[in-house]
Amino acid sequence: MKPLWTCLAAAVVLGAALCPFVHAGEISPPPEGIEVLPLWPDGAPAAKGTDEADTPRIAVFPAPKETATGAAVVICPGGGYGGLAIGYEGYEVAQWLNRLGVAGVVLRYRVAPYRHPVPLEDAQRALRLVRSRAGEWGITPDRIGILGFSAGGHLASTTGTHFDAGDPAAKDPVDRVSCRPDFMVLIYPVITFKPPYGHAGSGHNLLGEDPDPALLDLLANDERVTKETPPAFLVHSTGDSVVPVENSLNFYKALRDAKVPCELHVYERGEHGYGMGRGDKVLETWTGHCADWMRLHGWLDKP
Repeated sequence: MKPLWTCLAAAVVLGAALCPFVHAGEISPPPEGIEVLPLWPDGAPAAKGTDEADTPRIAVFPAPKETATGAAVVICPGGGYGGLAIGYEGYEVAQWLNRLGVAGVVLRYRVAPYRHPVPLEDAQRALRLVRSRAGEWGITPDRIGILGFSAGGHLASTTGTHFDAGDPAAKDPVDRVSCRPDFMVLIYPVITFKPPYGHAGSGHNLLGEDPDPALLDLLANDERVTKETPPAFLVHSTGDSVVPVENSLNFYKALRDAKVPCELHVYERGEHGYGMGRGDKVLETWTGHCADWMRLHGWLDKP
C-alpha cells in the first residue's frame, strides 16, 4: 500500500501537466493531534483500489471550547482536480477559522484519475458526516458551510447547487441527513468549464477528453443557481490570468438574479493561487472581509 502523500504527490505531477495552476509541493500531513476520519469506514464507493489515495477523508480542527460558535466549514483545497494544495488552502484555513471560533474540516477528496461525480460525492458525504455528528462535535447542524479555492471552489459551488435533503430510508444513518451547505465561501473559484471563461485543465481532469455538452451544462454552476442556493461570499482578482474573474462575476450575478444573499470582493491585482494572501498586505484582507460577512449573518455568534 502506497502512502497517501506519495499517491497525491503523483497526482499533482499528473495534474500539473494538464493544468498549470496545480499547486505542486503542497501535499503534507495534518498537524499532530488532529483527528482524521475516512468518509466511508468500510471503503468509498467507486474506489479504484484500497490505497489511501482511494480513501477520501476529513481532518477535523475543532474550535476552542471557550470561543466556539457552533459553526463549522468544510474546506476544499484547490489543485485543478489533479492534486490538492492541502497545506495553505486547507490546514492553514482551518486554523484561521478556529481563531474565529469556527470548526474547520479539511476535505481530502479524490482527484484524477477519478472523474465526476466522485469528487462531488465526497464533498456531499463530508457535509452529511459533519452534520450527522454535529452534537458530538459541538456543531450546530444548520451552521455548516463549505469553502473552496480554485477547482476546490468549483467543487464547493457544485455542492451548493447540487444537493438533496438525504434519504430517510437509507441504511447508513449518515445518508439520512442533508448535504446542503448553509453557506459558501469561494476564493478565485472555477465556476464553469465552458468557453470563453472556463478552465480547461480542471475540466480535463474531472471530465476527461471531449466531455458530453450536457455534462458541461450540468457543471456550469452559474447556470444552476436557484432561490434555494445557499448564501455565498466570493473573492477574485482581475489580474488572475489562470481562472478569469468572470467566473466569480457571473456566479455573483446569478445569485443576485435569484435573490440569494451574496457578497463579492474583486482585487485589481493578484495572480491565481494566493490562498490566505501569502504575505500580501492587500490580498490577505479578504479573510477579514469574510469574517465580517459571516458575522453579518450570525454564524460567528455564540449559540
